[in-house]
Amino acid sequence: MIGKDEPYDAIVVGSGITGGWAAKELCERGLRTLVIERGRHVEHGKDYVTEFLQPWQLAHRGRGEQELYQRDYPIQSHNYAFGETTRHFFVNDREHPYITPDDKPFRWIRGYQLGGRSLIWGRACWRWSDLDFTANARDGHGVDWPIRYADLAPWYDHVERFVGVSGERLGLPHLPDGDFLPAWQMNCAESVVKRGIQRAFPGRHMTLTRVANLTQAHLGRGPCQARNQCARGCSFGGYFSSLSATLPAAQKTGRLTVITDAIVHSVIYDERRDRATGVRVIDAKGAASEYFGRIVFLCASTLATAQILLNSQSPRFATGLANSSGEVGHNLMDHISKAGARGVVPGLEDKYVYGRRPTGTYIPRFRNLGVRGEAKVGFLRGYGIQAGAGREGWARGADEPGLGVELKQRLREPGPWQISLQGYGECLPRHENFVDLDPARTDPSGMPLLRVHCAWSENERAIREDVKTQGAQMLEAAGCREVVTYDDDGPPGFSVHEMGTARMGKDPNTSVLNAYNQAHDVPNLFVTDGACMASSSCVNPSLTYMAITVRAVDHAVSELKRSNL
Repeated sequence: MIGKDEPYDAIVVGSGITGGWAAKELCERGLRTLVIERGRHVEHGKDYVTEFLQPWQLAHRGRGEQELYQRDYPIQSHNYAFGETTRHFFVNDREHPYITPDDKPFRWIRGYQLGGRSLIWGRACWRWSDLDFTANARDGHGVDWPIRYADLAPWYDHVERFVGVSGERLGLPHLPDGDFLPAWQMNCAESVVKRGIQRAFPGRHMTLTRVANLTQAHLGRGPCQARNQCARGCSFGGYFSSLSATLPAAQKTGRLTVITDAIVHSVIYDERRDRATGVRVIDAKGAASEYFGRIVFLCASTLATAQILLNSQSPRFATGLANSSGEVGHNLMDHISKAGARGVVPGLEDKYVYGRRPTGTYIPRFRNLGVRGEAKVGFLRGYGIQAGAGREGWARGADEPGLGVELKQRLREPGPWQISLQGYGECLPRHENFVDLDPARTDPSGMPLLRVHCAWSENERAIREDVKTQGAQMLEAAGCREVVTYDDDGPPGFSVHEMGTARMGKDPNTSVLNAYNQAHDVPNLFVTDGACMASSSCVNPSLTYMAITVRAVDHAVSELKRSNL
């Protein structure tokens, strides 16, 4: 390990999806790299302590401790992956506070451990298209992206070949195909609904979600065991995470150093050289130290990266490092979700499923595609629909009449097939959605608490309404019965796709980063997590984060070799 006073070639803050990729690519390109993780050390396999436990082996039989959740996890417990078997991969909300106005709730889902949220992510992997990268320029919201799909396409290829993405090729220009492993299979109910929707709505498609779960062994990992309990950790490496894939690849080079339980307080900036020279760190015992490097990659996650930049103040950057534009912390986005339609798929009572497929189905965006003859709608941008079908199990007995032997006999047989459609819609970039620091309140490490100001606009609310209407129409057209719409509590943050706060752009006066994720103001500072995003698209952003990170590393290493950094 290099001494603290001796500079590394590169420092990476964060070990989640982007931090893992930055470490892998930097190390493989010959740079001695330090990864700093604020959470605890987790070892792949060994520390997946609940991976093989059955419900009867859990203290609360998998139902959890509701009083504990309400007291210590009132935000994290709303996440779909949170539960008795995964709680240790989520932060304690009481110990890690942040501030929101009473009328603007924001659910900040966090995982402070080596690997970060890559251990608990949903694993959907979609490429963005030029429909996404040109959206801001077309309708005037936000600033134009400084890149287009062609700039990122070879890096999508690079990432997919390593990750192992299972999926179906569709040939849709607004949802580009990639380098896929074989797709998972639809169940019989999904196939029926797919045929019905595509028959009634020409141009709409239903496909399997493209997902980072391996349908076959890949680069020494997997295959996925179809247990659908990924968030417990997978010792088979059946899904992609920093712990199963990128960090081991970086470790193999002999150039990686990892420090855990170390909170990055701020980036050190040398005004004379106009360069970032390292980071200030506070360890688990409260001791402060400094680490130095030739380049710095911030991959701490959208809000944490903004917090670090805002807290990195100097005479030149009194409002935060690389903030001459005044845009650091602003333009926060997330995807709208938790609205859609449900219904019963009739028949198929002699059929069931085998295994627990770790993904669902998907209906790609069909609104505002810019094609001739499309319907005019009362909102900008669009949405896709995540879906899934299955048969009700014995738990339905809690809501059904009956008692004793008769009820138990009835519950031995599965219930009807049901399907749910849930929209994931784009959020417009708006300056008034932002984070800042509370100067009067700090966390136990001494960091000023983050204040989050974020709310949906009329555009997002209009998308929600269309999701419900179209979802119900599609299910009814496919022959489903008992179709109902729903609109559950889904404030910003709920989708765990927070983006923005240090956006890319062409103009240093209106953006923080250039086309290669370099800070306009500080050439050797790079931001490649969700903070860099200039818009939100309507598809999951993680694959794009990865491709952007690899592209930025390639540029950074080239610039280092030219002595430009």
